[in-house]
Amino acid sequence: MLNSYSIETLLTQVQKPARYIGGETNAVCKNPGRCRVSFALAFPDVYEIGMSHPGIQILYSILNRQPDVAAERCYAPWPDMETLMHAQGIPLFTLESKTPLHRFDIVGFSLQYELSYTNVLAMLNLGKIPLRQKDRRDGDPIVIAGGPCVFNPEPMVLFFDAFAIGEGEDVVIEIARAVAEGKEKKRSRNAILESLSELEGVYVPSVFRGSAKIRKRVVADLNQSTLPEQPIVPLIKTVHDRITLEIARGCTRGCRFCQAGMVWRPVRERTPQGLLDNAAQVLASTGYDEISLLSLSAGDYSCIEYLIGSLMNRYYEKRIALALPSLRTETLTPQLIDQIKRVRKTSFTLAPEAGTQRLRNVINKGNTEDNLLATARRVYEGGWKSIKLYFMIGLPTERREDLEGIADLACKVLKEGNNRRQVTVSLSTFIPKPHTPFQWMRQIGIEEIRERQAFFRDRIRQRNLKLKWHDRRMSFLEGLISRGDRKIGELVEKVFLQGCRFDGWSDHFDFARWEAAIEDLGIHPDTYLGERHSAAPLPWDHIDCRIDKNFLLEELEKSSRESLTEDCRLAACTRCGACTEGIRVITADCPSSPDVGSAPSPLSADTSSHSVMSLRIAYTKKGNSRFLSHLDTSAALIRAITRSGFRFIFSGGFHPYPKISFPGATPLGMESLSEYADIQVHRENMDMTHMKKRLSSALPSGMEILHLTELAPDRQSLSKEITGVLYQISFDEADRERVFTGLHVRIERFLSAGTATITRTIKGKEKVKDIRPLVDSITCDEDTLTIDMTLRLNEKGGVRPLELLISVLKVDEKSAERARIIKKETLFIQEAH
Repeated sequence: MLNSYSIETLLTQVQKPARYIGGETNAVCKNPGRCRVSFALAFPDVYEIGMSHPGIQILYSILNRQPDVAAERCYAPWPDMETLMHAQGIPLFTLESKTPLHRFDIVGFSLQYELSYTNVLAMLNLGKIPLRQKDRRDGDPIVIAGGPCVFNPEPMVLFFDAFAIGEGEDVVIEIARAVAEGKEKKRSRNAILESLSELEGVYVPSVFRGSAKIRKRVVADLNQSTLPEQPIVPLIKTVHDRITLEIARGCTRGCRFCQAGMVWRPVRERTPQGLLDNAAQVLASTGYDEISLLSLSAGDYSCIEYLIGSLMNRYYEKRIALALPSLRTETLTPQLIDQIKRVRKTSFTLAPEAGTQRLRNVINKGNTEDNLLATARRVYEGGWKSIKLYFMIGLPTERREDLEGIADLACKVLKEGNNRRQVTVSLSTFIPKPHTPFQWMRQIGIEEIRERQAFFRDRIRQRNLKLKWHDRRMSFLEGLISRGDRKIGELVEKVFLQGCRFDGWSDHFDFARWEAAIEDLGIHPDTYLGERHSAAPLPWDHIDCRIDKNFLLEELEKSSRESLTEDCRLAACTRCGACTEGIRVITADCPSSPDVGSAPSPLSADTSSHSVMSLRIAYTKKGNSRFLSHLDTSAALIRAITRSGFRFIFSGGFHPYPKISFPGATPLGMESLSEYADIQVHRENMDMTHMKKRLSSALPSGMEILHLTELAPDRQSLSKEITGVLYQISFDEADRERVFTGLHVRIERFLSAGTATITRTIKGKEKVKDIRPLVDSITCDEDTLTIDMTLRLNEKGGVRPLELLISVLKVDEKSAERARIIKKETLFIQEAH
């Protein structure tokens, strides 16, 4: 375990320190050294991305249910943090126990995106784990990868000991047990890898020989696989800040470009009752106000209308909203739209993929222009103001009329809203992914992508039509890596060593380094991105995703004839090979439809004064919680209030919000013993002592409820009652001389002055402010190395402690920035001096 002080010194210097502190609600903290096996779940992207990924939450829950397994999390540090950690010799650590990565028995990476591969190497390097598998010795962790990218593991074979192919719920436990047994029997690293290679679905390159295939793991029945009941609640706003219910896995629509639709077959649906039960458990344990239904094709779920209606009936009064991912236009019924909009309108995304019916037939996208326009009309009539449309460019057999069809279709969708709405056209470049019917097709080059993007830039010029596209250079690299072999691993390593990180982030992407490395290594991109003969060997041929290669070839041939293949759930079996040996399509039995009714639109506000109770909450922000921003602190408190059993009073309108108010924000990094918030909740028979305990237990580490006080209905707002703040500032012994020499004199001089001005730069303009009326008192104690100051607040604001220290009291700037500032007391009108 790392020294907490060392980590704390880093946190004061980085952009978002809350990414690294841990202590989230529902996080599991075991002692890794006291368990049979320790497992670090690593996600090669920043915290906000990784915490939005449901797969990590599922594996974390499964592993930590085992009493002898300690599972912890680790995310890629942002470049500012990585630089500081290297400079100070601090290894990459997990959030729960701050244990360095190299001390774990297993480090498991989730590979979701090819352009995160340099982050994998950065995390291994910073975690003090040898980059290459061949350089690891006994005592080094077993480094494993899973996720969709491992259906072609070859580009990362140099760096991983093993790959878990397919669904991880069962195999992750088997891996943990195999490593634990090897550890207890003091087996060598190679012997442990041999035992892992015997597990179905586990590819160990150093052991793999011959023409055998690694067959993906499949969870036969999702209803036997428990969803997390208490998922970790992130400390900061994430990409998907809501609970996720996986309603089904797999897809039989058969879109010929879609890797996920092929490799995750067959379709297996969860029962609606199981989903409703899980939603209740997760909402109670997290306090979220939005539910997302996760599936490759949510509209195809057999009980979608029943499920959505039931969820809305249960949670409408609590103002819990519902979000669906990108939907197929033909599955979006008027009933679904009516239910989704009952609480608030989440975003609406439709994916026609191609601009003409001919090309939609080529890719087996079974929808029509009429489907899209009718759906858009219903969405606009339902009150939505904008729609996002996903299209692909560079699809096989694409012609100019297909490009023109995209622009025309976008205009037609906009007209359905009478041109008073907005349409965003989002363009991605087709990548012929492994294990799809199009895996033998070519990917268009960078210049071709540029020409197509330029076509749309010139063609789409209407004010209410927005155009977005994926960086063509990133698409080029995604194709190169996803279709690559072990030579591509050398490329990833070379650009990592040259400084590439976060290649999927436009502000960090350095394509010039990739280009130079491609040339230096003698890599010919056309070898990987060009068309391939159907009989030619493919780098991923040894991975069996349970889809028959003949089926893929038949689908490729049908695409050339613009022929459709029906969904096997609605027609005859397509003989794709996914259903075998007890693995089959599972559809949910749908109960009779609930009485969904219809809600007022917009929602009416809670107005019954006799049922409203106003409460003032006093709480702390100590320890690591001081690194939460004001917005993140507010979100954590709102979720905790919901979890504890209080029912908020909400505003009205299409976007209701809970009635809660905060005073001014406490600066990031400042510890506080005196934070306040006022809330309005439904009046119920409550034991305030009990509610205080429940509320505290629902908060992140360092936040604690001090007291709850009921307010009179006519009580003034917090901002009008607060008149000042008492701060205490502590210094280290090393700063004694620089801070306290002559400090008494400077304090007396300031307090006796009639005015004391400082200059602030606001929006590029300098403003002079007299701060003397804002300071009630300043005292210092050299024995305890502390300064106490009482600062006033008025309608024009106040003065910051650091500002006073540096600009007025002339304390050395570095010493001031190292000081520990505590907000000890908030002063109200009756308490002001």
